[in-house]
Amino acid sequence: MNINPDFIGSIEKGNRILLLDGVTVSFDGFKALNSLSLTIDYKELRCVIGANGAGKSTMMDVITGKTKPDCGQVIFGKAVNLLELDEPSIAELGIGRKFQKPTVFANHTVFENLELSMQEDKRFFKTLFAKLKSFQKDKIEETMKLTGLHDYAFKEAGTLSHGQKQWLEIGMLIMQNPKIMLVDEPVAGMTPQEVEKTGEILQELAKEHSVIVVEHDMEFIRSLASKVTVLYEGSVLAEGSMQNIQNNEKVRKVYLGE
Repeated sequence: MNINPDFIGSIEKGNRILLLDGVTVSFDGFKALNSLSLTIDYKELRCVIGANGAGKSTMMDVITGKTKPDCGQVIFGKAVNLLELDEPSIAELGIGRKFQKPTVFANHTVFENLELSMQEDKRFFKTLFAKLKSFQKDKIEETMKLTGLHDYAFKEAGTLSHGQKQWLEIGMLIMQNPKIMLVDEPVAGMTPQEVEKTGEILQELAKEHSVIVVEHDMEFIRSLASKVTVLYEGSVLAEGSMQNIQNNEKVRKVYLGE
């Protein structure tokens, strides 16, 4: 993948890191996305909500290259057209995704899971027995502290609680050095204490990354105190603070059921 560094180099200097403009995706005549347009800023924590079928998953599929839209454009940084790239190239560029159900190497320790996620050479045995450099060890240590897993470094991932597995997968995503992190329903099935910790992790991540959180838990979204985008029938219905969203008559009618 040959990307002009000038196209990406301005990300930290400007506000915008991702632009979706007029994106439409149709499946057998049904418009999963209908001229969707939105902008994500550098180091922004954005929450995206919407009823089932609103287009949230399809939006993430388009951003990560899994789905190609019928029309529209998706621009990363200054001028990188993501629609010209495949999924591995987009991931390499710095766009990572965490799905709702955590996927970890259950029979390997927390430390090993993070190590496996970091290595560029993904051949399993070579990766496991490669000698770590000091900066790589530091990165793993920092990530375990951030995710609250430092005391579980040498515990097998399969023995962790559901919430801890979610944090580990977030950590595995961090190890890939993403510029944008797409996080799908991170607090589903968590205890109240785990929900609180997850919010702290995401807010901390937004200091260095752009984070897009798709979630249904309204109390959790309110606790993040971030900008909220409401999707409805594949388009943006409303955008703003959680308070403004809750007071929006259109949102109350079509999403909150009032």
